[in-house]
Amino acid sequence: MFSIDRNLSSCFINLLRPINTEFFKLEVNTLIDIHTHMLRPTDWGDEYKNNWNRGYGSDWPEPKPEIFDAAMKEANIKSAVVFGIRATHAGVFTPTKSVVDFCKLLETPTTVFMALDLNDADLMDQLEEGIELGAKGIKLYPVMAAFDPADEKFNPLYEVAETKKLPILWHMGATLSTPGDLAFTNPLILDKVARRFPSLIQIIAHMGHPWQRDAVQVVRKNRNVFCDISGFWTRPMDGYLALLNAQEWGVIDKLLFGSDFPLWTPKETIKGLYKLTEIGSKGFPRVEKATIEQILKNDSGHLLGL
Repeated sequence: MFSIDRNLSSCFINLLRPINTEFFKLEVNTLIDIHTHMLRPTDWGDEYKNNWNRGYGSDWPEPKPEIFDAAMKEANIKSAVVFGIRATHAGVFTPTKSVVDFCKLLETPTTVFMALDLNDADLMDQLEEGIELGAKGIKLYPVMAAFDPADEKFNPLYEVAETKKLPILWHMGATLSTPGDLAFTNPLILDKVARRFPSLIQIIAHMGHPWQRDAVQVVRKNRNVFCDISGFWTRPMDGYLALLNAQEWGVIDKLLFGSDFPLWTPKETIKGLYKLTEIGSKGFPRVEKATIEQILKNDSGHLLGL
């Protein structure tokens, strides 16, 4: 598991203290975790050592099927979406076949998303290979790979994804990758893609943190764009404001559960989300427990066509 820096660690040591929630009384055996990683340390090249270690400490651990299964079972997860990362610009590459082979070792039912970099010259060949290997979606990381999602030269990829009903899960938002380009990571960029390809299913990972307000407007406007809630709850004020914004704009039905495993487990994520309902003094609006329950009940499989 990750070793997190002291400041971030102290933030969510308090966040994850035992709390009373109604979740553990609920039957949520249909819960899908749409954001889990299969990344080996060797997939990172020098990128992790040079840029990410300062924020997260030790390298990604070698993935172990028994640890993955235990984390999913602990939270009664029905199935999980699993992917790696591809960012040629940064020297990061997880082969789709590695993810497929890992998932074959799991007891947890899984769906593989292929990791692509839209800048690669052999992009369409990689896409075809991923489809042949059985991948049912695509993971893209524009900020670390340094490509503009709105560039029309990528339309052929989007056309195939729309036609073959391959959801695209975007890492949108913050990064520690020094070579990365923050100009390509605001969720508003995806509105341009959605307008050109309105039937293409897109998921904004981490609710686009720290641009969650922008992400809310993108999913409100575009029928087939969603957010996952992974990770942003670890920064409580950001998480509190993000969910309040989603409540006020009526888009809770567009928020999908994801843990960002192995950074955090599904159980830690659920507890962290409920903890956000405790923030807010008298006179301030609160994140409603019903909001968290709705997120846990949203049918990701149906909404994403998985």
